[in-house]
Amino acid sequence: MGKRNYTHVQALLPEIKTMLAEGKTRQEVAEHYGFQEKQVVKKLLERERARQRKLAAGIIQRPKGRPRKPVIPGDVVSKQAYEIQRLQMENQLLRVFLQFTGRK
Repeated sequence: MGKRNYTHVQALLPEIKTMLAEGKTRQEVAEHYGFQEKQVVKKLLERERARQRKLAAGIIQRPKGRPRKPVIPGDVVSKQAYEIQRLQMENQLLRVFLQFTGRK
């Protein structure tokens, strides 16, 4: 098995379309960009046509996989205020518990 030479063919799509419109064959386009087979160009065009059909039908293309977590910088002051309030409530609860048990 030879080394894989992956190329982002999606970026070459406009140029490939113009070459095909000029009358070049898929094989000639593949040789021009150094692809090993003409199937690369064929599958690229198939994927693009499928995307266009879905857009025409009103199907919105969404990214696959789990969405990323929002990267929103939190308000540090409000977080600290919340933490202080929580700790004060916890402290008060512990004091009441100790008084109830008669330790203090």
